[in-house]
Amino acid sequence: MMDFLRFFLPIFFIIYFGVVFILKSIIVAKQTGKNPFVIPKDESAFGLIGIYMKLTFAVIFVYVLIYALFPTWYNYFLPISQLDSLTTKYIGLVLLFISFIWSVTAQINMKNSWRIGIDNDTKTDLITNGLFSISRNPFFLGVIFSLLGLFLITPNALTLLLFAVAYILIQIQIRFEEDFLTKDLGQKYLEYKQKVRRFI
Repeated sequence: MMDFLRFFLPIFFIIYFGVVFILKSIIVAKQTGKNPFVIPKDESAFGLIGIYMKLTFAVIFVYVLIYALFPTWYNYFLPISQLDSLTTKYIGLVLLFISFIWSVTAQINMKNSWRIGIDNDTKTDLITNGLFSISRNPFFLGVIFSLLGLFLITPNALTLLLFAVAYILIQIQIRFEEDFLTKDLGQKYLEYKQKVRRFI
């Protein structure tokens, strides 16, 4: 099991990040002629959230590579032995598969409205069908599933910290987006917000 996980995790996250961030962004850019990466490169609160998210994902990627290539280093990450069992690992694997399918489905539902950040220049449609009929932020929920899955597969202080930091950053990002959508769409978004929960 351990040998399988060592090589599965980096492969999974390469595919996950490659498909849900890079591939989808390339598709949207080609179809719309606009770069969907719209996180500001400044020291604004929103810009800093973007930087911290990139750093968090970079640390995750480095971590799974270290886990694969240097398994004896695992003890340096302060394992949580009470959670280290085959059951939690299988639950973590299930969460990873759910996160991938869920995230891709959310992006399919979004079509060309997919953005990484807040697009102040281009008005996009409010998506309320598919997964967006049961969650206002299904893509972010998929990301949370993936990080929770990573923690359950390799329960240690670092993966717990990464999960907590990413969760907090996502919560802040969602608040920024909700404020923007409220100003941009007004009553239409407020009515949607009342009907559908933030996550599920």
